[in-house]
This record gives sequence, structure tokens and C-alpha cells, in this order.
Amino acid sequence: MTSFVSTVESFRQGAFTLPAHYYTSADLFTREQEYLLDTQWWCVGRSERIGEPGAYFLQKLGIESVIVLRDRKGTLRAFYNVCRHRGTRICSTPEGRFGETIQCPYHAWTYATDGRLIGAPHMQEVEGFDKADFPLKPVALHEWEGFLFINLGRDPRPFGEVFAPLLGRFARFNLPALRTDRRIEYEVRSNWKLIFQNYSECLHCPVIHPELSSLMPYTSGANDLVDGLALGGYMLISEPNRSMTMTGRACGLPLGELSPDDMRRAYYYTIFPNLMLSIHPDYVVYYMLWPEAVGRTRVVCDWMFHPSSFGRPDFNPDDAIEFWNVTNRQDWHITEQSFAGISSRAYEPGPYSPRESVPAAWDRAFLEVFEHSD
Repeated sequence: MTSFVSTVESFRQGAFTLPAHYYTSADLFTREQEYLLDTQWWCVGRSERIGEPGAYFLQKLGIESVIVLRDRKGTLRAFYNVCRHRGTRICSTPEGRFGETIQCPYHAWTYATDGRLIGAPHMQEVEGFDKADFPLKPVALHEWEGFLFINLGRDPRPFGEVFAPLLGRFARFNLPALRTDRRIEYEVRSNWKLIFQNYSECLHCPVIHPELSSLMPYTSGANDLVDGLALGGYMLISEPNRSMTMTGRACGLPLGELSPDDMRRAYYYTIFPNLMLSIHPDYVVYYMLWPEAVGRTRVVCDWMFHPSSFGRPDFNPDDAIEFWNVTNRQDWHITEQSFAGISSRAYEPGPYSPRESVPAAWDRAFLEVFEHSD
């Protein structure tokens, strides 16, 4: 099997698409995902999902199950869903709220919500046993702009170091205060990298997205993050439209105190390895990608709005949700067709155009992540 490293130099400039095995090799997919799970910060959703002390949800990463929770003092935490007694999964309900403690259903080992072991039946009879030696095993957790990220690495690089260009960049959009209105999950029969690459360019928009192209010229805007693990920029909403909706009208209140320029722009970013973030003047839609097989990806899509929009007579979230549900399905179909074509013996890497500079940059970032994977 071709190693990751041997192909990095050939494609560092991003002039050509990646060879087929990066998208179609099941062995490479397994190795790729193991490495990503060991090293990268994965977005697992929003802190509003666990807004109250004791609230939790389970997140599956590969074979691992992680409990993401807010402890009784309000601190966000993440732990492996593994009892320190005999390794049993502690939680099986996908989300809920703990009382004062977390208890394993097998032998009733009991933990505080901060992970400390506080109850272990009959272990007082074991000489030298100390409950302090057996807390739940923690998982690195970071909150950024209301988004939660976890990292399974033993000693991960700090989120703020990895994603320094993101810090403070979106403060004007009031992201931590936004509330989720809707979630749609999609099963896409394509490799996860093709979904990222498709999101990163709009050269395909006039052909694939008639609804989007009527609101936003594909040649408009500019990219402001062009290197590294976070990439993207803005596009212009054409007059007289006010947002990316089925009607072209705003569907909610502005997200914050936005400048005239921001009221005419939509911002689109990829945040490696599983978040795609779309910011509009009146709402945000974000996508979490969960690769399930070499040719199968689950995409979880949430729409968020200013909290004061809810309950207003002019609040029309369906206008945005329908717009992107239509657009998303167009994207998923074409990425499935792309995966099918790349799987052909006739495929060979093709040249990127200048309008595809961000997908080329995404390829470079992807390859650089694996320089030390062998």
C-alpha cells in the first residue's frame, strides 16, 4: 500500500486532485481514522445541549464511547464511558441528566460528576485500595464559541495553538448565545474528504445549485484563511436579497451588531477534521461529519438563530432550513457521483482551477497531518 508520506511532496502545491486510493482504500481509511482519532480535535456539538448541571450526552468516536457532561458545579467535562472496576460501559442512554452521581450498572461503582470514584462496594476489604487511584479516565475537552471539541490523544496540542487563527475571529456573530432550532441527519454514500472538498468551492454552484446561484454569484467574495487546518472566507449575497433562504428574505434577527459589509456576506469555513461552519447575517448552519466507512459518511446538520428571534411573528426558520436541505441534498448527490467515478479504473488525478484553491489547500493540510503517521 502506498504510504501517506511518499505522496505528500507530489501534491503539496495542490495542483492536482489526490490519487484514488485516498478515497477508495478501506485499509487506508482504517489507518487514517485511527490516526485522526489519536491526534485531532473533533467537534461533538454545542454546549447548550448540556446546559444544566448533570446533563450529559454520549459521543461515539471509532470504537470509543465518551461521556460529555456538565458536572454539578457547572464545569464541562468528558470521560471515557468505561468503569474502572471491570471495564463495563457505564451509560447506554444517548443523553440525559445525572443526579448527584454516576453509577455503573454492573457492580455499582459510583462516581461524582467530576469523575472521582466515591463508592466501591466491598473494596474497603482490599488492602491498600484507595478510591483516589480509580477516577473515570478523562478526555481532553475544549469549548470554542459554544462548540465542544474533544481529543482522545494522550497529550494533545492545545486547541488554541492548533486553531489560533480562529480565536476571536467570529466574536461579532454572538455564536455562544445562539440557540439550535432544527437538526437533520444525512447518510451520504461518499468518502468524507469529498464532502469537505465540495463544500470548499463554488465553481460547481451554477451547475448544481440553481437556488443558491440566484442569491449569490459564485465568483463573489474572498478567502481569508488559506492555509492550515481552518480554511475559508466569505461570499456576497446579491441585491435585493438579505439572506440565503428560499425567499431571499431574512428569516430572523441579525446575529449581532453587524457592519453593513457583514449584513451582505455569508462566511463558509472548514475546520479539520469534521466541522463545516456557515455563518449568515441572520442564522448559522453547521455540519459535523462522521466517517463510517470508506464510502459512507453520516452528516449531522444543525441550524442556529439569535435567541431573541424565537417567538417573534416574523421568525421563519423554515425559510433557511428548506433552502439548505435542498442545497445539501444536491451536494450529497454530486459527491456520491464523484466517489463512484473516482472508484473507476479510468480515474487519475486531475488539475485544480484557480477557483479551487481552497480544496487544494485542504488537500495540503490533510497530507501534512499524516507526514508523521508512518
